[in-house]
Amino acid sequence: MSNIVSCRNVSKVFGHADLAVQALQGINLDIHAGDFATLAGPSGSGKTTLLNMIGALDTPSSGEVVIDGQPLARLTAAQLSEIRLHKVGFVFQAYNLIPVLSARENIEFVLELQGVPGAERKERALNALADVALEGLADRRPAQMSGGQQQRVAVARALVSRPAIVLADEPTANLDSKTSEELIALMYRLNQERGTTFVIGTHDPGVMAHSKRHIQLLDGRIDGDGQG
Repeated sequence: MSNIVSCRNVSKVFGHADLAVQALQGINLDIHAGDFATLAGPSGSGKTTLLNMIGALDTPSSGEVVIDGQPLARLTAAQLSEIRLHKVGFVFQAYNLIPVLSARENIEFVLELQGVPGAERKERALNALADVALEGLADRRPAQMSGGQQQRVAVARALVSRPAIVLADEPTANLDSKTSEELIALMYRLNQERGTTFVIGTHDPGVMAHSKRHIQLLDGRIDGDGQG
C-alpha cells in the first residue's frame, strides 16, 4: 500500500523559552492512498497543527514530512507552493470562498493558478459541481448559498485539481446535523467511488462514524490509530 504522506518524529513548538507550547510531540504517521481517515481529539490536541504540517502550510520544529515521495524540508518556498497547488486539496471550517466570485468561478480559480486553459477550466468546474450535486448553482455567489452549499463548493474546489490528498479541518463545525451528515456522506462516496484520499480533523461523532481509519490525538501525540 503506497503512502501519500509520511511523518517521521514530527514535533512542533510555538513560542520560546518559558512561553513555549509543545503542539506536536514525535508524530509518526503514514497516510495511505485511498484512506478515509479522521484525525480526532479535544481542543488543543494538535489536530489543526498536524493538518498544517501534512498540507505544507507550516514546517515542523523537528522531524520530517514527506508528501507523495517528496521530503518537504528540502523544498524551496516556491516548490512548497507548487505542492499545495497540485498535490493537496483543502476544505476549511469557514469555507474560504471568494465572495465576489460565483461558485463556478471559485472552483475555476484553482485551475487558473495551475494554468489550465479557459474552456477546460469551465468544463471541469461544472463537472465538479455536478459531483457535489450543485450543478444548478454555478452562477450563485457565496452570499446566495446556504452554509452547506458553500461547503459543497469548497469540496468541489478541493477536488477539481485532482490532488493526491484532501485535508478537511472541522468541515462540519458550522453546519447543522443533517447538513453535516450529507456532507460527510458525500466525501465518503467520493472516497469509495474514486479512491480519493481524505484526512478529516474533527471532534464530531457523526463524522467519525463514517471513518475507515480513526487516528486519535492527545496532548500532541498519537493516542490511537485503528480501523473504523
